[in-house]
Amino acid sequence: MDIAAKSSEKGKLSDLQISLLRLFDVGMSDAQTYELRKLLMAYFDSELKKELEEVQKEKQYTQEDFDRMLTDDDFFK
Repeated sequence: MDIAAKSSEKGKLSDLQISLLRLFDVGMSDAQTYELRKLLMAYFDSELKKELEEVQKEKQYTQEDFDRMLTDDDFFK
């Protein structure tokens, strides 16, 4: 199960989300908040890239396929 699916199960917050809320409740400067957001975005960016690489390998997409996806409305039919 991917990260997004885990966090939205039954609308409950995950342990990580609760920990982050507690962290922000302690009080952080704007600079600290910005740095933490950058770290989180870098992490999720990395995870997304890994997932995309897995799909690309599984589907065996080529650059030609990606080009067709952008121009051919019937590619996925």
